[in-house]
Amino acid sequence: MIKNIIIAATKLWVGLITLVPGIVAAGDTVVYQGKSGPGVGKHIVFLAGDEEYRSEESLPQMAKILAVRHGFKCTVLFSLDAKDGTINPNAGTSLSGAEAMDHADTIFMMLRFRKYPDATMKHFVDAYLAGKPIIALRTSTHAFQFNNPSNTSYARYSHNSKEWPGGFGRQVLGETWVSHLGENHKEATRAVVEAAVKDDSILRGVTTMFIDTGCYKVNPQPDSTILLRADVLDGTSPYAPLHPTKNNPHQPLAWYRVHKNEAGNTNRVFCTTMGSATDLRDESLRRLLVNSVYWGLAMEVPVKADVQLVGDYQPSEYSFGGYRKGVRPEDLALPARTK
Repeated sequence: MIKNIIIAATKLWVGLITLVPGIVAAGDTVVYQGKSGPGVGKHIVFLAGDEEYRSEESLPQMAKILAVRHGFKCTVLFSLDAKDGTINPNAGTSLSGAEAMDHADTIFMMLRFRKYPDATMKHFVDAYLAGKPIIALRTSTHAFQFNNPSNTSYARYSHNSKEWPGGFGRQVLGETWVSHLGENHKEATRAVVEAAVKDDSILRGVTTMFIDTGCYKVNPQPDSTILLRADVLDGTSPYAPLHPTKNNPHQPLAWYRVHKNEAGNTNRVFCTTMGSATDLRDESLRRLLVNSVYWGLAMEVPVKADVQLVGDYQPSEYSFGGYRKGVRPEDLALPARTK
């Protein structure tokens, strides 16, 4: 009798997971529930999926900051290994719990060359067309790559799209993949506030920052507001001199734009070519990203947002194949008493 009740209850729960929007299999995502602050009642969904820059580490930390320090509900989605359900950023067709985007107020993404199936892409595209704000880091300029357009209904979103030149990156974020300028692990970056917009609310509390990664060559869409520019350094120390040949012109490093999409809705879009897990050691970068969320939601940006790291943050050095093996989303949950 008791055994039959347990079996029936299990079947009911599995059915709910399948049928009820917003419910995903336990352990597929991690949710940080804010308890107090201006963000209470707002839901940010984070999309982690790049092979090099450790978005599976940086985005959970940003989600923790926005939940614990500001009150937002934050759900982080990952690329998962099909065999054992662990986080595997090389699984380019996987995104756990994509239906969470249906209930998001903001999409916060760091993706690279993803090849999501149509069922997954539909959740992303629906969120975009609904006019939800988009916060995009580094390789998100080339978030999608569909090498066989006949296999997807969303080929135009690919960075190499001929139908929509530059794909989602160029057409929505403002730029697609062009090339590296600063060489990773050899030429770090100093991010400098653009003087003409220094009083913009999104820059509150933001000062010159030191970035671990090399900068990209970019030329954002003309309607973009440039917030930061890159000083390419001749070395990896914050005290390294400027590179003798790579700073004319100084490349944009962060910008925002207001984009009217194909459905007639308007997306507030923030994009930066920074964002590796090690980049987040810089307080001003963390503050810029927190400010961008407030800006995207048309909320008042704090005078100096609290961006204190949550927990023991020891980011991995970025590299291909350098992700921490055997980690599951539930391993990233916060202890009950977190400050």
